[in-house]
Amino acid sequence: MSDRSLQALGLAEAPRDHPLLYPGAWPSDSGLLDGDRLLPLDRLVYDDRVPVLAVGSNACPGQLRCKMDAFGIASPLPMVKTRVTGLEVGVSAHVSRMGYVSASPFHAPGHARELFLTWLDDEQLEVIDASEGVPLPDGNYGRAWLPAADVRIELADGTALPGAFAYVNRHGVLHDGTGAPRTHPGQRPLLTELLVGSARLRELFGVTPEEFCARARADAELCERGTSLFAQEKLVTVSGLEGHLRAEQP
Repeated sequence: MSDRSLQALGLAEAPRDHPLLYPGAWPSDSGLLDGDRLLPLDRLVYDDRVPVLAVGSNACPGQLRCKMDAFGIASPLPMVKTRVTGLEVGVSAHVSRMGYVSASPFHAPGHARELFLTWLDDEQLEVIDASEGVPLPDGNYGRAWLPAADVRIELADGTALPGAFAYVNRHGVLHDGTGAPRTHPGQRPLLTELLVGSARLRELFGVTPEEFCARARADAELCERGTSLFAQEKLVTVSGLEGHLRAEQP
């Protein structure tokens, strides 16, 4: 039997520990995250769980394992590779205390790409919600239901889901200079471009991606200043998913 450990599969490292690796390594195919192993799945749909699309490090098994371990949760977590139409991975308009600038989805009608769908039980959902700031009124993300009418989610066997949740950034997303949302190229190229383009950002975070990550990690005040700077320098636009996010609010 082949070694299915995260280490052997190259999926063990978590961006929380290595910010420049964000969003981390994603699996090549669907699997069941069970402790430190990624095992084959016996099905693609889990009616007793909540479907949540992963657009950033929540598709990295090492990151998911890190989040669950922090709360002593060891239950298996299905990760299903899907074809998603109507969504693209953008850049969150906030600086994370983890030391990186994370991903957030934006509406991209007609655009198709592969993403992972995580099927979360109640405990797992609570952990991931908390990690994204969902319960906090000033948290960075809200969890929004994306119906099939706007975002089509198709599984490998051809099944189309009625919808799924996704974490949408409450600050918006960064644009590409034309006003359209920019896509997330990975942490090192993203930070390089952002620092080159903003003298004020360099004043706060240094001139290299390494400096940026080192200064941002666990410095909440500095991260808030960086987040405010994105807005002040007019680098922010809407994701097009705000309506779905508002629909989730009480």
